[in-house]
Amino acid sequence: MHCGFTSFEADIFLEKGKLIVAHISPLLKHKTLEQLYLKPLYDSVTKNKGAAYTSYANPVILLIDIKSDADKTYEALKPLLEKYASMLTWAENGKVHEGAVTIILSGHKPYGKVQEESHRLAFIDQSLLNIGESAKDSSVYPLASCNYSSLMSWKGKGSIDKAEEEKLKTLVALAHAQGKKVRLWASPENKEVWEMLLKNGVDLINTDELEELKIFLLMKK
Repeated sequence: MHCGFTSFEADIFLEKGKLIVAHISPLLKHKTLEQLYLKPLYDSVTKNKGAAYTSYANPVILLIDIKSDADKTYEALKPLLEKYASMLTWAENGKVHEGAVTIILSGHKPYGKVQEESHRLAFIDQSLLNIGESAKDSSVYPLASCNYSSLMSWKGKGSIDKAEEEKLKTLVALAHAQGKKVRLWASPENKEVWEMLLKNGVDLINTDELEELKIFLLMKK
């Protein structure tokens, strides 16, 4: 949170009953989802009297990318989310009630378990590539994402393929019409691509270059 971003992503594995944050090959020496994300977010929300940041009233997004079995990991995650329910966005019978933090599940997604719940504290990241096939309920799927390379070949140099850009623009418009934010992950890490994504309405930019993106976005204000 030190960079001031309003969305974060954590890769998790269920290992011996613990939700470990790691990209690959988790070890129990790695820290847990609670230690690295939920507790710090809770402390910030408590300090700021109900908001993650004093200058930002909307919910921040915590994307939880499940790397282990979808259903088993979600079952282990649910009691942890209940522990922090006071700060979380929740849904009851299709109606969404915004909290300071919105949990969205990606990676191995427990579609059935989440969709069948009348009351829940987690939502699902829909595939952007399938956004036109069916208007999935935004109270379950508030975000639509895809791998950058599955949609775009442009790396930020030379001329962009106009047909690809038009397809991106169309998919973004469809998602927004359904009340969903859009994210392209694993995009090239350069200002030219970031500029193109913003121009075409993409809401969330995935990056490992946090300081560089922060500077870029601040210069856009």
